[in-house]
Amino acid sequence: MITVLAVTFAAATAAPWIFRKLQRNAFYVLAAVPAAAFVWLILQYDRIYPGKGGEPTGGFIEETLPWIPNLKLEFAFRMDVLAWVISLLVLGVGALVLVYCARYFKNKDADLGGFGAQLLAFAGAMFGLVTADDLLMMFIFWELTTVLSYLLIGYARTRLAARRSALQALMVTTAGGLAMLVGLIVLGQAAGTYRISAIMADAATLVTGPAQGAVAAAVVLILIGAITKSALVPFHFWLPGAMAAPTPVSAYLHAAAMVKAGIYIVARMAPGFSESPYWLLLVLGLGLATMLVGGYRALRQTDIKLILAYGTVSQLGFLTMVVGLGRPDAALAGLALLLAHGLFKASLFLVVGIIDHQSGTRDIRKLSGVYKSSRALAIVAGIAAASMAGVPPLAGFVAKESVFEAFVHYGTGPASQPWGLVLLVGLVLGSILTFAYSARFMWGAFATKPGVERTPFKAIQPAFLAAPAILSILTIVYGLWPDSVDGWIQPYAALFASPAAGTAAAAANHLALWHGLTPALGLTAVTFAAGVVMFYARNFVARAQSRVPDWVDGDRAYQRTIGALDDVAVWVTGRTQRGSLYFYLAVILTVAFAVPLTALVMANKPLPGGLYLIDPNSPLQLIAAAGIVVGALAAVRANKRFLAVLMVSVTGYGIALMFALQGAPDLALTQMLVETIILVAFVLAMRSLPPELRDRTGGKYRVVRVIIGVAFAVTMIFVAIYAMGARIAEPVSLSFPRLAYEGGGGLNVVNVTLVDIRAWDTFGEISVLAVAATGVASLIFVRSRGERLNKAASIPEGTVGRRAAAAGGSSRDDASLALVRKFAGSLADPWLVAGRTLAPERRSIIFEVVTRLIFHSMIVFSVYLLLAGHNLPGGGFAGGLTAGLALTIRYLAGGRFELREAAPISAGMLLGTGLATAAAAGFVPLLLGGQVFQSAIIEFWLPLFGDVKFVTSTIFDIGVYFVVVGLALDVLRSLGAEIDEHFEETAGGDTGRSAEIPPEVPVSTEPAAPQAKGTP
Repeated sequence: MITVLAVTFAAATAAPWIFRKLQRNAFYVLAAVPAAAFVWLILQYDRIYPGKGGEPTGGFIEETLPWIPNLKLEFAFRMDVLAWVISLLVLGVGALVLVYCARYFKNKDADLGGFGAQLLAFAGAMFGLVTADDLLMMFIFWELTTVLSYLLIGYARTRLAARRSALQALMVTTAGGLAMLVGLIVLGQAAGTYRISAIMADAATLVTGPAQGAVAAAVVLILIGAITKSALVPFHFWLPGAMAAPTPVSAYLHAAAMVKAGIYIVARMAPGFSESPYWLLLVLGLGLATMLVGGYRALRQTDIKLILAYGTVSQLGFLTMVVGLGRPDAALAGLALLLAHGLFKASLFLVVGIIDHQSGTRDIRKLSGVYKSSRALAIVAGIAAASMAGVPPLAGFVAKESVFEAFVHYGTGPASQPWGLVLLVGLVLGSILTFAYSARFMWGAFATKPGVERTPFKAIQPAFLAAPAILSILTIVYGLWPDSVDGWIQPYAALFASPAAGTAAAAANHLALWHGLTPALGLTAVTFAAGVVMFYARNFVARAQSRVPDWVDGDRAYQRTIGALDDVAVWVTGRTQRGSLYFYLAVILTVAFAVPLTALVMANKPLPGGLYLIDPNSPLQLIAAAGIVVGALAAVRANKRFLAVLMVSVTGYGIALMFALQGAPDLALTQMLVETIILVAFVLAMRSLPPELRDRTGGKYRVVRVIIGVAFAVTMIFVAIYAMGARIAEPVSLSFPRLAYEGGGGLNVVNVTLVDIRAWDTFGEISVLAVAATGVASLIFVRSRGERLNKAASIPEGTVGRRAAAAGGSSRDDASLALVRKFAGSLADPWLVAGRTLAPERRSIIFEVVTRLIFHSMIVFSVYLLLAGHNLPGGGFAGGLTAGLALTIRYLAGGRFELREAAPISAGMLLGTGLATAAAAGFVPLLLGGQVFQSAIIEFWLPLFGDVKFVTSTIFDIGVYFVVVGLALDVLRSLGAEIDEHFEETAGGDTGRSAEIPPEVPVSTEPAAPQAKGTP
């Protein structure tokens, strides 16, 4: 199972490249993945059904990989009877739909690679959902299907209807998913395990045990998630709206796969939780309402795709009722109907796609004579529609007969329920509607209509018709020989307690084409007769429906709800987002001190003992504290931006000194480097701001601001004191030195903690750094931040400013850089030629000389900090900051052209490489049988170096190094080089001349005169 998932997602990742090579024929390659998985699934039959001789019994296959054992998270998968049956639909129909896509789409259609990748990934997500044996892992796949369906529904991004429908489906199903997540967590905590198989084995105890209230609430929340995903009333409106998606998406997601996810959850939980409170009320009540509403609305549609969409809504309500009834005969009928529905509804949606593709319309008022144009298509559609209507000898008839039989026993048998007869009548009415809209579909799509011109219809290629034809053939085979399907489902039905029923009930507890003259057969006859009457009286039915107003419309209610939320959001935003930084800080800091202060006052606890102002073992702390206080006060009183930022940095350097005095050299080094980088970033950004801080300390709310600031500071001091004095257990950090050396193989506790003991935290932090760098760059760059790194193919001759202005934009940069290179090429020392890249007023000879002396040493030192950080102060973060400072110094000494020469690589590339390296350091151990981010200690001998002890967490640290360097480079290019260019464009005026490159210097093709070594 894990291999199937890995191969599926790997193929989805490679799909865009495959489409660039094969265009739409790449769908055949993608279809091979679920097809191969389907073959593998068939080969597992003997393991799933290990019974010998008599009826097969249910077995299972388990695969588990540990992930985060302390959090009870693991990659746990279990293939049992229910998962095997639904996987047949997921993989089999998925493969056929992908084959169908190869003829449905054209090579010129946009983003086929992305569409194919998403559709294949969806198949993998559904397979993962039905095989997951961990509640949280199942939820991950559940939400993955939500996101992928959003992308697939919104494939036509230029169409407003597609974008609106995709967003609607996302919001509705995500809201249900969040409720479901709460329910899963409550259920997992109540059960003491998140393994689904263990929870189901203990379900009877949970339902009646001491936590039955929490379990009942959890079950309701989980059912809400299932109801939203399977489009039951009152959330049914999103499914017809999702028909804005391409037809293959409708055939797969909304007929055979995604909407079945909710049905799967109900079927998975029914054996253990169908006796819990509110289960039958939700499952039967909403299921019946959905069946009737969907069938009624299907008869009002004039779009054949919407007829099927509302028909799907109706059938989903039907399925929910049956699989959720909690009886063995209903369980058998439910899975039988689920398979039959997947076959006939997927086939019908694919037929609709062919009609739309070949005729250009889906409107039954315009379609006429399609049967005469393509009898083969009409036959395929007729078989599927007849199965949907429950006509023998097809799969739909076999499944619906078993459903009627189950509800006849439920409503009229010895153990019948009071509402059983009502449900049975409702099922019959819903089935009559199903027959009527099935006939309406066939008439609307294929009949020759009087007064309507015959619809032009292009010939259909056999490859285009193959997928729906195969599904229709399987519908016939299933109907004629249902014994195999019966054998597949019986072990699942055996999970339910047998009802107190007679011999007739026992006989009905098997799928068969003919059960004799039974009440269920009589109900089927009533269904056919009433359905035929409704079809032939369609004009009368349409007039009657037109007179019935839509008192309740789910889509309209959704739009009004969203509109009300928008109005509330506008009202709240208008009163909170006032454009005042003082107001924002006042609100934040007031809440930040008022809530903890209230808690401290209510607790009314004495201060902990052993308080002292200054550590007697380190009196130098007093000097550092004085520097911090002076820096903070000076920053408040400063009237110049630069002075204010400099004073803030003084406080940061004072904190670094405090760390050093307390014996934390790693923290001190990192704090110092971070403070320096931040100071540089602030200084660069301030070039675009006025130098003075007007009204810095004025204003009528000055006293209020002082009170808030002092109150926040004092409150945080006491919060820290109480927090440190509240510890009653031994700190977990006391074992970190031992864990760092024994498990992480290093003596530097801080660095080993970052890259090994708490590697997940660090990975999250570097991900935030990458996002922050992207955010900073997006505020500055209009184009991609990598565009300006492209080298010029040819350099225009003549004066740089005038020629570059003609070339425009980055061409001017390339020409200027070429000029620098031509002069630098004749020098013995070819780097840092600031005399050619900086205006005289910005140049510092001393700074250039110092940069020449320390740049390479700083780069080497950064590498040393990276490699030595496992045992000595340093690490990837400190090393990356040091390399970033080296690039900063080189930029300040030589300008943006020098920075481009020093780092001729995209900052985004560095950030991506760093994240990929760190992720690989966590994922590779999993492939080798270990845990995520598990480290290994490798000892070997090298010439000149001797014995070497290498810890694999160093690879993670290298990723951190790349991310930090990429962040520093992004800041320098966005706040430094890009702003420099804006200034130059402003200074150059219409001539486009660079403010740094003198415009009168020509670009000569002759080598420059030799100069003395070391000449700047």
